[in-house]
Amino acid sequence: MFDHVKFGVSDYAASKAFFLRALEPIGVAVVAEGSSPAVGVELSPKGKASLCLYQTDEKPAHLHLAFVAENRSQVDAFYRAALEAGGKDNGAPALRSHYHANYYAAFVIGPDGHNIEVVCHVPQA
Repeated sequence: MFDHVKFGVSDYAASKAFFLRALEPIGVAVVAEGSSPAVGVELSPKGKASLCLYQTDEKPAHLHLAFVAENRSQVDAFYRAALEAGGKDNGAPALRSHYHANYYAAFVIGPDGHNIEVVCHVPQA
């Protein structure tokens, strides 16, 4: 639905490391990076929609970012990787049938308090 999402972070190095590690299970990697933290970094899985981060002293409101996974194993791997990267649990991998029958998701709170989700919408293989 979107081409990219760009938002400021309070600790560029910590946020970049967190998102790279937490989203590695769904194929996210650095596709471009500016010459300074103020310019930022673009992260994307194989040329799809991008997440862009940059250093700022401003205090933005917390975001809820949801990334799509191809399968439930990627959701599980995201959750483990995100916790290992310093994220805080906000909902372990599970079906959320109140959204729909195959909504399998996990949630963590990232370095700036943002609610980061990875969701798979397909049935278990």
